[in-house]
Amino acid sequence: MLQYKVKIGLIPMRRNTNNRPPRTFLTWTSAEERGHRFVNYIEENFTDDHVEFVDANGLGHNDLIYDDESALQVVERFRQEGVDAVIIINCNFGNEEAAADIAKALGKPVCLWAPLDDEYYEDGMRPTDSQCGLFGVSRQMQRMGIPFSHIPCCRVESDEFKEALDRFVRVTCMVKNFTGLRVGQIGTRPAPFFSVIWNEGEILQKFGVKIVPINMAIVEDRFLRTKKEKTQEIAEFVKVFQENYEMDALTPDYLERMACLVVTYRDLFEEFKLDVISAECWTATPIMFDGLAPCAVYGILNDLGYIISCESDMHCAMTMVLLNAASLGEKKPFLGEFTVRHPSNPNAELLWHCGPFPLSVKDPSCKARLVNQREWFKVKDGQYTVARMDQENGNYMMLAGVCRTTQGPQTHGTYLWAEFDNLQAWEDRLIEGPYIHHFVEIEGDYTKELKEFCKYFPNLSMDYSIFS
Repeated sequence: MLQYKVKIGLIPMRRNTNNRPPRTFLTWTSAEERGHRFVNYIEENFTDDHVEFVDANGLGHNDLIYDDESALQVVERFRQEGVDAVIIINCNFGNEEAAADIAKALGKPVCLWAPLDDEYYEDGMRPTDSQCGLFGVSRQMQRMGIPFSHIPCCRVESDEFKEALDRFVRVTCMVKNFTGLRVGQIGTRPAPFFSVIWNEGEILQKFGVKIVPINMAIVEDRFLRTKKEKTQEIAEFVKVFQENYEMDALTPDYLERMACLVVTYRDLFEEFKLDVISAECWTATPIMFDGLAPCAVYGILNDLGYIISCESDMHCAMTMVLLNAASLGEKKPFLGEFTVRHPSNPNAELLWHCGPFPLSVKDPSCKARLVNQREWFKVKDGQYTVARMDQENGNYMMLAGVCRTTQGPQTHGTYLWAEFDNLQAWEDRLIEGPYIHHFVEIEGDYTKELKEFCKYFPNLSMDYSIFS
């Protein structure tokens, strides 16, 4: 299952120089005072349910890392603690050799930060050159092929630092969940959907993503077992449907089967240790389960934290994981495809699907309906990230942007009318490929996080074509 808490190592560093008297250039005392202050401030102000920090206290000289030996010490501690990322803090000039060695040894996302140099003496001396040293550290990272993030040179108390640290935490969560990702492949793609073809071996080789195939015979077996053995849980999910939706005359006859499928899929996640599922939907499921449609089932599961992409779209499943992790699990991704243009707004598009959206994204002003087992409702107003990763000839790219909800005609299924800055640029890019019309949406703007994430996976590049 996906995890939304990360552990970040804090590495205050100084230059490996001779000890110099106070109030001179690149002093140990100034670096140590700053290092303790920055680490304490970060731990006290940014530790929460999603992030914890590991410090270097007791290592190096007065808790600062400055040479090969102290670099080995901090690598050992961070490995034992299982950190997911590190932040290197240049408390004066830093140490480019040690910084790069630490980052290379750990192989985790690394963020560089030079605190603002803001102390100057009357005689013209200054105790720190934190930004200056950062240029040397970053160049060493580049030479050693180490991807890194960067917090602008600023004060630790500033909003700029807070926003940049928050972004790095989110990117760390994305990398953590994408690394070693286990995707359940349930069934095969719909026969006419050549557009969702994907390459299992390539995904494993390029990203380390493991596909776990689960054929429909296994789903049928688990479904029949669940129907016999978990009647109480099935009854509870029947109530979930009854209490949250208005229904047409057809749906009530399917409620028990819908609830049984919810429990079945939930248990498949646990049994096969899956992080996300790419599932078939409107082909085999209705045949095997006497007309059962899984659309609303997927929506219920999404709200429970079990993410499923429909129509066997593997690349959408992977994108859903990234956006979910970017929100630290606080927002729910959903698959709304580019469907039709707005009848009067040239920059608005219907992002629609037949009924698999999580109920939590529903506009509170409209009712949630089940029409022949499929959800019908409009998405709540706001700003949404729209993204998809896809590939052509082994070149994987991420296309992402933002939209704002706008008014449009009422329609069936689950949907939002999305207004873009330049819808024609999106249409042109989708037509030219390698993308298809399936895209993932999530409330909020996570385009910067997606861009930063791509740094850590060199086989995935950010596509800027819609902004040119």
